[in-house]
Amino acid sequence: MATDNPMQLGMVGLGRMGANLVRRLMRDGHRCVAYDVSEAAVAGLVAEGATGASSLSDLVAKLERPRALWLMLPAGIVQSTLDELVPLLDEGDVVVDGGNSFYRDDIARAKALAPRGVHYVDCGTSGGVWGLERGYCLMIGGEDATVRHLDPLFKTIAPGTGDVAATPGRTRTDGTAQDGYLHCGPSGAGHFVKMVHNGVEYGMMAAIAEGLSIIEHADAGNHEEEVDAETTPLRDPDAYRYEIDVAEVAEVWRRASVVSSWLVDLVASALARSPKLDDFSGRVSDSGEGRWTVEAAVDTGVPAAVITAALYERFESRANGQFTGKVLSAMRAEFGGHAEKKG
Repeated sequence: MATDNPMQLGMVGLGRMGANLVRRLMRDGHRCVAYDVSEAAVAGLVAEGATGASSLSDLVAKLERPRALWLMLPAGIVQSTLDELVPLLDEGDVVVDGGNSFYRDDIARAKALAPRGVHYVDCGTSGGVWGLERGYCLMIGGEDATVRHLDPLFKTIAPGTGDVAATPGRTRTDGTAQDGYLHCGPSGAGHFVKMVHNGVEYGMMAAIAEGLSIIEHADAGNHEEEVDAETTPLRDPDAYRYEIDVAEVAEVWRRASVVSSWLVDLVASALARSPKLDDFSGRVSDSGEGRWTVEAAVDTGVPAAVITAALYERFESRANGQFTGKVLSAMRAEFGGHAEKKG
């Protein structure tokens, strides 16, 4: 069903999420002008009903005033894009940064655009590649009036109440959180909440991965151990002779378990396709939000041991601790004559 308040939006960045945001908006009756450095990405959405733009200036020219533009870009190129885009805009236009920018950059950008009369909104967007059908959870920062003006867009992009049961005891009826989007506060507040959301995600992902890894190694007692002065022996091999199907554990955890979650759903799906996850090396990237969450925890004196450990675990997955290990090994050799074991 089409929205009662259709709007026009210019989308800059047609990657995995940007293109699906456009599709979701058009499906609800909004009109979209799409731009990306990839001409093929633009052409693909034009074939689905969007208006294509060949450049940022072309995009701006095709938008009705007051214009609404949404940036769905990596955090590292948002500022350079704004530097090119903002001179093309007029008073009353709105720029939404829907990526994962650092919230302090939002504060600075909003202040910089204010003298021009251009409004800036930060919108943390969660939903990944599944958002087209599921909807996107939105965490929004910016001026009250500007956020209200964009409400028809947010309402379409968000999942709505769907079939999620109402929260017991919740009596508030004037908010939008139950619909999957929330105006969190002034500039930066949206990306601040999304930043912490992603930090929490780090911790949850790490706990699930570590738990399944312990289960994967529950057969340690079935493997012959090296016996030497450098290896801690398995104290009771008979306690670790389980050959448990990890993929099936993930599947059963999906069913009424207290740890059931979308993340468990996703790992169960991955394990069903590849029980040993042979297509993955175990190198885990971090795009910044976990680091910023830990920095905020330090700044405010809030203990965040789980998120911090999960972040460091990602560093270790990329062999960033390799030199640390070499130093440790060297010290053991120096003080105790311990020969380093190979392999």
